[in-house]
Order: sequence, then C-alpha cells, then structure tokens
Amino acid sequence: MPADKFTDALKKAKQIKISVIGRNTGRTITLPVWFVSDENALYLLPVNGSTTQWYQNLLKIPTITIKVGKEQRTFKAQPLKTPTAIRKVIESFRKKYTPEIIAKLYPGPLNAAIKLNLAKS
Repeated sequence: MPADKFTDALKKAKQIKISVIGRNTGRTITLPVWFVSDENALYLLPVNGSTTQWYQNLLKIPTITIKVGKEQRTFKAQPLKTPTAIRKVIESFRKKYTPEIIAKLYPGPLNAAIKLNLAKS
C-alpha cells in the first residue's frame, strides 16, 4: 500500500485507539491498545484472548475505527482463525514490545487476533 498520513502515523506509534460497537448496548466504546503492522495489514492481540470484551464485540459487529495521532480510519475486522496465524501475530508483538512485557501485560490465553486490511479501509 502506498504511504499516506495514516500509515505514516502507524509507523511512529506504539499505541492506537480503537472504537468498537458494544454488542449488547450498541454504544461506541473507545480503548487504547497496542498493535503491530506491516505494509498490508494492522494486527490486534486481545490481552485476554477470545474472552476480551472488545474482541467479542467485533465478532458480532466487525466494524472498528482506528485513531492514530490525528488520523482516523474505519475497517472491517477479520478474526484470525488458525493457530499458526495467531502465533505469527504474538511473535510480532514480542518483537515490537519485548517478550517480557507481553508476558506481563497479556495474561491470555493468547488464542485470538484481529487483522485489519490496510488496502481495503
């Protein structure tokens, strides 16, 4: 994907804000989260795996808005289904934030991840 203000902001950021729609309330919920990205996609790792509330919300209503700095974009969330794909995201998080920090702040189980396709926002 060609560089733009949004992807440039992602390269500089360690944290983003996500906004999801509550599956029971219908209200918008905004939270700060960590992420990893490559040229084609942005990945999210729920701290409590598949029981994380924002992850559960995305399973029901897959619309997610990402804010990084002053830039904002809306995506359709794609839950990763295979253990291999989820492991790759976990490894990318460990590289970006260190294994020690991930072990401390992500109690898990680390059994879920979300992919956002940067080319199809």
